Order: sequence, then structure tokens, then C-alpha cells
Amino acid sequence: MLKAVIVDDEPKAIQSLIWELSNFSKEIEVIASFSNPDEALVYLSSNTPDCLFLDVQMPTIGGFQFLEKINHSDFAVIITTAYDEYAIKALKHEAIDYLLKPIDSDDLRDCISKIKKHSERVINSTNLERMLTNFNSKYDKKRITINTDGKLLFLDVDDIIYIESDGNYSTLFLNNQKKIVVTKKLKEVDAILPEHYFFRIHNSYIINLNKIKAFIKNEGYVIMDSDHKIPVARQRKSDFLEKL
Repeated sequence: MLKAVIVDDEPKAIQSLIWELSNFSKEIEVIASFSNPDEALVYLSSNTPDCLFLDVQMPTIGGFQFLEKINHSDFAVIITTAYDEYAIKALKHEAIDYLLKPIDSDDLRDCISKIKKHSERVINSTNLERMLTNFNSKYDKKRITINTDGKLLFLDVDDIIYIESDGNYSTLFLNNQKKIVVTKKLKEVDAILPEHYFFRIHNSYIINLNKIKAFIKNEGYVIMDSDHKIPVARQRKSDFLEKL
């Protein structure tokens, strides 16, 4: 059963879409709906549906502004609106479909088919990533697998200097001033890193222990090989010193 979330500032539009989905497909279940986009943002920060039906014009946060605040790489986004001038913008925001209100039953059936195909692709990609990650962790302790921009990267841990958190995203800073942005929270990145080489020194940073140039005790930060200064959280200082 595919799980759907609806965000629309008009309660009647939500009720109408729930009714249509329940009548045209037995494979989609609406698990949550919101007329307040701020409440929807809170929900999606800790829940991942298979698809999101999102209204474009809402008084507090517009639909496209809403999308910029979330990581939607793992679920399908369907734009719903009474206006047809947003179609191109919807495609640029990687929406898989665009439904005009009042929603036509044939358009909805086509949309449901697209959602199912998207879900299958995500499942296959996730299974492949898990398989390759497990292979690397078992047979090659110095390489990790990272999924970014629709491709899997195999990185040598010696190339990673540190990782910085940015909400639902993390940035890996590499040798030669290169960096890679991934759609993973810092704790998710931390889970795939070999702990012998890395340490989460702060809520926002993980460092490669082999890339530390200096530890400035009095001021509470480390200097990395790249000359970046990374703060040491006070509650992690004793564990950090043990690692050293």
C-alpha cells in the first residue's frame, strides 16, 4: 500500500482528493493531511511517505517554497492547483505530475500509475545502495558508498577531511578543496563511516581523525589539514581526547 500525504490550505479540496483517491485506487492510503503547511513541514521532517500531493498557492508558504524546505528525493511530488501556468516550474522542482483542479479522473489514474513507477524505482535504488554499502563495509574497510545526484560514489575514507551538517543535507569536504553534498542527515552519514577513522566532534561536524593538524585546547577547536577550524563540543571533549 502506497502512503500519501496531502497539503492544501482548503479543507474541502483535501476532502475531495481523499475521496477521489479512495475511489480510483485501492493501492494508495492517505496517512496524513494538512491545511497548515508549517505543520506539514514538521511531520515530513520525521516521516517519509511514498507521495505528496501539494497545493501551489497557500497563504503562508507557497508550494514551491515548501519544496525548498524539505528533502523530497525519496518520495513523489504531485502539484495540485487551479492554475495551469505553474507546469514548467513544477517540472523544475522535480514533481512527477501536475494535476489541475477540479481533478479529472483520467488524469488521476495516470498520476497513480506514475507514483507506482516512481516507488518501484526508489525501492530498487535503495536495495542496490544497501547491497553495495554492505559489500564495501564487509570487504573494504577504507571505502564507503555515497548516493548523490542519482549516482553511487565510492569514496576512499582517506579523501574525506570532514563532514558538515545542513539540516537534511550533509556536505563532505574532500582533499583538493572538493566537496560533495548528499541528501542525508549527519547521523545517517555517521552510520556508514568507519568509527576507527572518524569522530562526531560536534552536533554539526564529523572529522577524519587522521586529518587533524592541531588541537587548540584553550579555545576548543581543531585545525584540519585543509586549515578549516572545527569546534569541539564541550560534552564530546573527553571522548575526543580518548580517541586521540
